[in-house]
Amino acid sequence: MANHKSAIKRIRTSEVKKQRNRYQHKTARTAMKKFFEINKKKQAEKELPLLISMIDKLAKNNIIHDNKAANLKANFNKHFSSLKK
Repeated sequence: MANHKSAIKRIRTSEVKKQRNRYQHKTARTAMKKFFEINKKKQAEKELPLLISMIDKLAKNNIIHDNKAANLKANFNKHFSSLKK
């Protein structure tokens, strides 16, 4: 157990950050799964910018690695290109 006041505060704040990161990561993963289930190009066209924005925010906040974000976005664009009307 922590003995210093600053260490106790650090434990508290790191727990809050951990919960926030988990929530954001899980929300993004759910959105990704839903995007890959989309079969209509019109609907995917609306969802793609939102999903890319979400991924960029995760990468910016170091929740996921920059290269992983780039790979995910490439996969989204590949899926989007393969859709028909």
